[in-house]
Amino acid sequence: MSLLDKFDRYPLTFGPTPIEPLPRLSEAIGAGVEVWAKRDDCNSGLAMGGNKLRKLEYIVPDAIASGADTLVSIGGVQSNHTRMVAATAAKIGMKCVVIQEKWVPHYDAVYDRVGNILMTRLMGADSRLVDAGFDIGIRESWEAAIASVEEAGGKPYPIPAGASVHKYGALGYVGFAEEVARQEEELGFRFDYVIVCVVTGSTQGGMIVGFAAQDRADRVIGIDASGTLDQTRAQVRSIVDNTADLVGLGRAIREDEIVINPDYAYPAYGVPSEETNDAIRLAARTEGMITDPVYEGKSMQGMIDLAKKGFFPKGSRVLYAHLGGAPALNGYSYYYKDG
Repeated sequence: MSLLDKFDRYPLTFGPTPIEPLPRLSEAIGAGVEVWAKRDDCNSGLAMGGNKLRKLEYIVPDAIASGADTLVSIGGVQSNHTRMVAATAAKIGMKCVVIQEKWVPHYDAVYDRVGNILMTRLMGADSRLVDAGFDIGIRESWEAAIASVEEAGGKPYPIPAGASVHKYGALGYVGFAEEVARQEEELGFRFDYVIVCVVTGSTQGGMIVGFAAQDRADRVIGIDASGTLDQTRAQVRSIVDNTADLVGLGRAIREDEIVINPDYAYPAYGVPSEETNDAIRLAARTEGMITDPVYEGKSMQGMIDLAKKGFFPKGSRVLYAHLGGAPALNGYSYYYKDG
């Protein structure tokens, strides 16, 4: 029995994502902790995949039922989310308009011409650059884009940043928790902790609801990469409450079941610290696993640092949720030109 049985799902992914051990990374960390990864970065053939597709699988049926002809969304210049919305639109035969705001104080010469935004445009999306700063909330530029589609005679279907405050935005990661439980039965053990990056909130929010049904939501450690902790926490709280109600969890989520660590978001959203870059290099050089400077590098940094500080008891099995995002590395070439 799944919490998601009553919801329509449009398949955009290959199915359950693999869980793999990371023995060389575990050894390099040297904290007596066993690190594994769940590879949501390898979840689909759509434009290099990633966590947003789990969310979009539960949003697309509603978009189709609405009679829409254009998906309209928003993100930063190097948004993984807008890349996935563009891919989904191409796959289901809809048009796509995406706003790409200047959320990151980063000035690589090719930042707005490579990686995610390049693929977004290649898939036929109308990608509109807007000079506005970072905010996880609802944006005027997005509302204007929705209106522009209507004015041109189209029927827009709005998808907020990260698909996060969408009614169905967290369902995919409720499913993630159920998928992990099934895989743990096959592995013969349960993970002690799950590490996940959090910014707009529906990935961790969905996990919290899904793992709350297994009574272990407090073991989902969100590593904040937004640098706007209060806003992110409030949004996660709202997503958790709405999603728990939507799936019929049958109880309220306690405050202690929402765990967000703010220590690794510095110096700003989308800007990697030297410690983030060290973590990216360590994962790449021990396991050939590529993480990005915006999201996964920071959650990798957080996991490594927490392990070294003894946050996880010796012998713990830690599951690192790899959400994707590697294409953004192309917009940060100066950091990594020498490796």
